[in-house]
Amino acid sequence: MKPFTYARAGDVAEALRAGAAPGAKYIGGGTNLVDLMRETIEQPTALVDVTGLSSDIKRLRDGGLLIGAAVRNTELATHREVRTQSPVLSRAVVAGASGQIRNMATVGGNMLQRTRCAYFYDAGGSRCNKRNPGQGCDAIEGFNRTHAILGASSACVATHPSDMCVALAALDAVVHLDGPAGARKVPLTELHRLPGDHPEVETVLGRGELITAVELPPLPWARRSTYRKVRDRASYAFALVSVAAALDVRGGEVRNVRIALGGVAHKPWRAHEAEAALTGGPATTRAFRAAAEAELMAAKPLRDNGFKIELATRTITAVLSELAGGTR
Repeated sequence: MKPFTYARAGDVAEALRAGAAPGAKYIGGGTNLVDLMRETIEQPTALVDVTGLSSDIKRLRDGGLLIGAAVRNTELATHREVRTQSPVLSRAVVAGASGQIRNMATVGGNMLQRTRCAYFYDAGGSRCNKRNPGQGCDAIEGFNRTHAILGASSACVATHPSDMCVALAALDAVVHLDGPAGARKVPLTELHRLPGDHPEVETVLGRGELITAVELPPLPWARRSTYRKVRDRASYAFALVSVAAALDVRGGEVRNVRIALGGVAHKPWRAHEAEAALTGGPATTRAFRAAAEAELMAAKPLRDNGFKIELATRTITAVLSELAGGTR
């Protein structure tokens, strides 16, 4: 590990000043960044501790919630208003890691965690365009059972690891940023980038920009929401496929629906095709299956992960059927 400096920021202005230094990285709980430093994948020259910044969860005047970036994942998952207003978010966080990690990990850090692709972590023996741009991607012809089926490119087929972000994508969350050019807001669905020709550029954050909070807009019908994660073992495993969904059904008709997928793309995948197919239509298992199939029409499986198409289709169908009360 290379030497680095460490500073603890007392407020956002102080964090931005320290974060403007070349090679500086913001650190929250360190549950991902420290691992990457040990593997020499990340080699910051300075760490700026931002755990002293906003760690509150506040109700907004419009009924939404503002969640500080330094809120620990455990606090987020157990917060009363989160559990009642957006149960999908609480369940996604609990599905994401062990209790010890949730006690340390922060909301801002969770949003910025990097892929767990084995080739990305194999700094000594594998080619990876995300780690070394232009080097190639060994996952494409390698063992790619866990890799992307949507939105991938010839440069990268890695998947995004966060469970929390899948729920935030389904809830129309908005990320609050601050940086050298001032404060701005970005929809969570636009925070992460698809790989294209530059998989090393993972988000729309500029140099020195800092996540300060995430906002959940008021969605009263999101009280009927849930998260389902399909994985190889019951605990502490990343998703093969996950589904975050919220559903508003009245008189047997879908009035509103939000669906996001995890484990299938380079970013949390908002299922716009499925939502459009369902809105205004019948809340039936047949309709849910057809909408899921419409969403997965764009899938491009690799040698080992074609099973994810049917797995995602069935999981979307099962989750929506559960939320609709088992309707046929």
